[in-house]
Amino acid sequence: MASLPENVTAGETPENSTGIAGIWSNSQQNQIFGIILSIFGSFLISISLNLQKYTHVRLAQKQDPLPYYKSKLWWCGVLLMALGELGNFAAYAFAPATLIAPLGCVAVIGSAAISVLFLKESLRPSDIIGGTLAITGTYLLVTFSPNVSQDITAPKVERYCVSWQFLVYLILEVITFCVLLYVYKRKGVNHIVVLLLLVALLASVAVISVKAVAGMIAMTLKGDMQLTYAIFYVMAVAMVASCVFQVKFLNQAMQLYNATEVVPINYVFFTTSAILAGIIFYQEFRDAALLNIFMFLFGCLLSFLGVFLIARNQDKRTFQEPYINFGEIPGKERVDKIQPNSNSITYGALLN
Repeated sequence: MASLPENVTAGETPENSTGIAGIWSNSQQNQIFGIILSIFGSFLISISLNLQKYTHVRLAQKQDPLPYYKSKLWWCGVLLMALGELGNFAAYAFAPATLIAPLGCVAVIGSAAISVLFLKESLRPSDIIGGTLAITGTYLLVTFSPNVSQDITAPKVERYCVSWQFLVYLILEVITFCVLLYVYKRKGVNHIVVLLLLVALLASVAVISVKAVAGMIAMTLKGDMQLTYAIFYVMAVAMVASCVFQVKFLNQAMQLYNATEVVPINYVFFTTSAILAGIIFYQEFRDAALLNIFMFLFGCLLSFLGVFLIARNQDKRTFQEPYINFGEIPGKERVDKIQPNSNSITYGALLN
């Protein structure tokens, strides 16, 4: 049993709530608030994605569709996306990064559920299994997450930046990033793993900088000014730059590969990278019990499997017609649809 401080006798409750119970209570309240912000933000993001998807589907059915950016519904989706990302940003100020990052699976679960309920997409047994695994994993993540409560101040961030474990981690990450970038740019290797590893390496910088910026802003709002320190602006620049290049490489992956491949792999890589960043930079698993570590990692594994099952069973839609449409050939009248047999030697040929 943990021993009481010397100035606190058994049976007494400190008046200023700085004892063990007070610290535990404040820590739990902050962490629960961060979890709620993250889940709420992820749910808003899932609504946003489905609104934008619905807008594109509805516009594609029109004879002369307007550009999607002229649709009010699309802009509502963008607004919800911004609010969701703002919620996730604020969550890093109250809860450990190792907990907030894996909770991104809530967006995948919410998006799948909304698409079934409102977009009338098919629900498969594997979707139910995947959703169950992801929800179970989320419960384990929340239950066994590291119970660390630390005020992120500029001097503390500066001290973390020059710690030997972070410097070693940063050097290895920079070397790995340069090698992958060389392979991608010079050798022309655009494999999905290469692209998403680049995203993940940038994500670790983003998680570290986002938590630092959010934490220092939170301390400033509490009355402890942190915006006069240079490290705040260094972290802000790192946050913006890493997020911009993340989007760039992620968009390139989405252009080359199907979303059913990109979403689960990116989630696993991003979450792993974010957890490592939280462990190494913010030392969030320091003094954690072995059981908590094991159950937390098991929760991550269940969330990974759930996201894979949900994402990989989405229908792969294609809008390319594999047959020749007479209505689009000048001088020809449409008499019937022609769907050639792909096994025939006359595949693609017009009949006389």
